[in-house]
Amino acid sequence: MSEREVDLALVERVRRGDRHAFDLLVIKYQRKIMRLLSRMIHDPAEIEDVAQEAFIKAYRALPQFRGDSAFYTWLYRIAVNTARNWQSASFRRPATVSPLEGEDGETFDQIDGLSDHSTPESMMASRQIAETVNEAIEALPDDLRTAIVLREIEGMSYEDIASTMQCPIGTVRSRIFRAREAIASRLRPIMDQDPAHRW
Repeated sequence: MSEREVDLALVERVRRGDRHAFDLLVIKYQRKIMRLLSRMIHDPAEIEDVAQEAFIKAYRALPQFRGDSAFYTWLYRIAVNTARNWQSASFRRPATVSPLEGEDGETFDQIDGLSDHSTPESMMASRQIAETVNEAIEALPDDLRTAIVLREIEGMSYEDIASTMQCPIGTVRSRIFRAREAIASRLRPIMDQDPAHRW
């Protein structure tokens, strides 16, 4: 059974009144939703509140879920919209990168393999690159940041991102391209330094 089929089976159980089935969906996707929201909101307590609100909205909207897209794509769309509503209501500038240190280690703070040698110089280089990438992502406009996070952090397909962001695939490709260009332009000065003088 594929992931999508498992999710659809759980959704069907929820529709028949099995609340435990929705708990299983929450357990399955809670970390991913929290990671996604941590790119949009700074305060961990607020992230939890927004995540909880997103799951509540998803539970209430489940009768309208048709299964045209994967459940997680539908859930991500709800989470992103909930975060945007929170940002609007709070009159806060969206914050992006609060390093989320979890078992997965899926933040730019932990870049492995930049060098085969763990020298102080290579570790410093890795940290500087990670900080530069994080700053570049934080400086992106909302639409570019969301697209690049969904693609590079969450590993979503262009089709799923288009569905989540409710825009054409061409727009998603453009946003991801522009985000990558912005990040690359921040990294270029670091990467183009003379290796003898870099660190």
